[in-house]
Amino acid sequence: MVQTTSTEIIRPHGDFAMDAIDLRSDTVSWPTPAMREAMANAAVGDDVYGDDPTVNRLQDEAAALFGKEAALLVASGTQGNLVSIMAHCRRGDEIIVGKQAHIFRSEAGSSAVVAGVQLNTLEVRADGTLDLDEIRAAIRIDDAHQPRTSLIALENTQAIRGGVPLTTEYIAQVADIARENNLKLHIDGARIFNAAAALNIPVKELAAGADSLTFCLSKGLSAPMGSIVVGSKEFIYHAHRARKLLGGGLRQAGIIAAAGLVALRDMPQRLHEDHANARALAQGLANVPYIHVDMDRVHTNFVYFELDEHAPLTPQALRDRLKDDYNILMKPYGGGSLFRAMTHYWITRDHIDQVVAAMHTLLS
Repeated sequence: MVQTTSTEIIRPHGDFAMDAIDLRSDTVSWPTPAMREAMANAAVGDDVYGDDPTVNRLQDEAAALFGKEAALLVASGTQGNLVSIMAHCRRGDEIIVGKQAHIFRSEAGSSAVVAGVQLNTLEVRADGTLDLDEIRAAIRIDDAHQPRTSLIALENTQAIRGGVPLTTEYIAQVADIARENNLKLHIDGARIFNAAAALNIPVKELAAGADSLTFCLSKGLSAPMGSIVVGSKEFIYHAHRARKLLGGGLRQAGIIAAAGLVALRDMPQRLHEDHANARALAQGLANVPYIHVDMDRVHTNFVYFELDEHAPLTPQALRDRLKDDYNILMKPYGGGSLFRAMTHYWITRDHIDQVVAAMHTLLS
């Protein structure tokens, strides 16, 4: 590893991925120099004993930022969602969740496999919301033949629908339905800071109606790993037990938490730059032959576009040429002709211009 000052980006020699323009996801972002320095100098303890001072500071700051009583550091957003489900639900219960939600599509069936909870899925509309009447209709009656509905889960931003943010007004309406029916509301807020930036409001307002919320320190905030779950002290007590059951008891986790503190304090304020870059990318791609972009679907840092069936390259060939000829990483989403490109801290406006130019060259 090359020795650098704390203000330089550390890039291993010959590492293709770190030199590439990587648009596959915002999960590919790597820690900033400030995060690396904080990790190297972090005060640590044994978090299982609750005496890691950096973890405790991160959890306290996260809870305060979201207006909740307590918080818990977990390994990932998937683990955060799962410990939340386990804290809220009994085995045999049912959750109302979107058919396009990460909890349903991308968490390996963990709700059923681990928690013994089944999912009642509703269609997610173009604006990222679940229909309120459909939510009401999905709540089970008190009947021994049926599972008990115990939880409603929302996703903000809603990834499959283009990273669209859910508004405080909508969340409040869902929260009212939950309260009226003695249910809990969980928000998968993996990119909740992107939602707050798009709506120009504090994250506390987006969390106000939720009994629990999980958000990622990685992705747009660029920490190397980790997510945070927030909620009441009682909820976090049960979530903490669930984390231990899942093998998530952490030891000297202050090294992780130190990067998380930098992410929490410094990164949300700049997310509008990622959103602007995403819109610039979408606008540039809209002028490339054989590319179809729905600009109404560009809300935050997601760009979805379709490659026309008459294009001179197949989706797979386009992916390969971008990688081999231009060091640009992007791939078809779901194996078809739909592509998803995502902006993040390490994607600059110059990178956007390079991507659009490369696409023009390959498809003209």
